Amino acid sequence: MKHALLSLGAVLICTMSATTWAGYADDRAEIENLSNRYMIAVDSGDMDSVMATWAVGGVLVWANGEERGKDAIRKAMTGFSQARASSIPKGATSWPRSRHLITNHVIDVQGNTAKTLVYWFEITNNTPQKDVQLVYFGHYEDQLVRQNGHWLFTMRKVYNESLSNRLLFYPGLGEKDPRK
Repeated sequence: MKHALLSLGAVLICTMSATTWAGYADDRAEIENLSNRYMIAVDSGDMDSVMATWAVGGVLVWANGEERGKDAIRKAMTGFSQARASSIPKGATSWPRSRHLITNHVIDVQGNTAKTLVYWFEITNNTPQKDVQLVYFGHYEDQLVRQNGHWLFTMRKVYNESLSNRLLFYPGLGEKDPRK
């Protein structure tokens, strides 16, 4: 009887571990997809899809300042998107593109909240030589919440390490002040 109970306990522990890992894998996949959908929507100017990645009280911190709430985020990002569209010459049959790419997702899930660190970079083929070049690079520090079974951004800090919000070091990435 004692061995049977120990065996049953071992099976339950193994099953719980598999369930826990499967849950984390599902969360991780959904969070990565959320980040990818956001990037593709930004590049295509699809503001409805961009906004579908945000929680109602979301906060965007980026090189242009801080936007609080979905209405403010939509307004700020629509201007960003419209500036690209306005660069298309009348009668154009093709258009050079910029693409944002994301990589190195570090995801920490704690129940119905999560934090992520993600590297990003932007490339373009809008160059005099008509080749592909790196435009900007940086990273995101994100906070997310699971609402109605789906992950959404509650805060997205965008560090453009090529612009004015470039810092000497990034504590969120685990960097320390190199002068010390």
